[in-house]
Amino acid sequence: MARASSPQNGQYVEANGLNMYYEEYGSGQPLVLLHGGMAAGKNVEHLIPAFSKQFRVIVPDSRGHGKTNNPSGKFSYRLMADDVAAFIEALDLKQPSLCGWSDGGQIALELGMNYPNTMNCMVVGAAWYRFSEQYQMMLKAMGWESLGTVNLEKVRQALGPMAEMWRTFHATPDEPDRWEKLATQISTMWWTPLGYTADDFQKVKTPTLILIGDRDQIIPVEEAVEMYRFIPGSELAIVPNANHGLPMARAELFTTIVLDFLLHYMN
Repeated sequence: MARASSPQNGQYVEANGLNMYYEEYGSGQPLVLLHGGMAAGKNVEHLIPAFSKQFRVIVPDSRGHGKTNNPSGKFSYRLMADDVAAFIEALDLKQPSLCGWSDGGQIALELGMNYPNTMNCMVVGAAWYRFSEQYQMMLKAMGWESLGTVNLEKVRQALGPMAEMWRTFHATPDEPDRWEKLATQISTMWWTPLGYTADDFQKVKTPTLILIGDRDQIIPVEEAVEMYRFIPGSELAIVPNANHGLPMARAELFTTIVLDFLLHYMN
C-alpha cells in the first residue's frame, strides 16, 4: 500500500481555545479528514496518497488526541464540531470538503447541523444517533463500562494492538500513558445519548454522503438508512462485507467511494 508523502508542514494553530496540531498534503481544493475516537491523524495516513492526488488534504488531531491539547478535559460532539469550525476559520479555508469516520463522522454530522454553510460537501462515516443496544453492548465489550468508568485492562485485552497504538499516538514525555486519561474523559461523550430529532437532521444543507459497512459492529445499518432519509438530498453507501474498520481494512474501496462523491461537488 502506498504511504503518504512527507507533509508540507506539521504545525499548530489556535482554534477554540486549543493548540490544534495538523498536517497538510497535496494541493488544490481543501479536504479535511477527521479521524475516529481514541485515534489521531496518523490513523488516516494510508488514505492520503489517493486523496492528495485530487485535493489539498488537511489532517488535524482532534481535541485531546495525538498532539492536540484539551485544557478543560471536556468532550462532546458539539464541542468538537466547534473546534473544527474554528480550525477551518483559523486556516481561512473556503468551504472545504470534509470526510469523517466514527467520531470523525459524528463531528461532521454536528458541523452539518450547526455550521451548514461552512463546508462544500461532507462524508459522514459510521455515525450513530439512537444510542442503540448494539452500540451500548459494544462499548461494554471493549471496556467502556459506563459514563466515566473504563476498565483499562479489559480495553487492552479486547483491543490488543490497537490499545498499544493509542499509547504510542498520545504519549508525551510527561505522560507516557496519556491515552488512559483520554479513554476515561471520552467515555462521558460516548455514554451520553445524542437526542437528535428529525428536525435536527433537516438543518443539514451541505451535500452529504452517509457511509457505513454492512457488518459494522457498533452502528446498526438501519441508523444509516434512517439518517439518509432524514437528511434532504443526501446519498447513501453501504459497503458489503465491511465492518467498523472499513477505512483501514478496505482502504482502496473506501477512497474510491469517497472520491466519487467528493469530485462530483468539486468547484
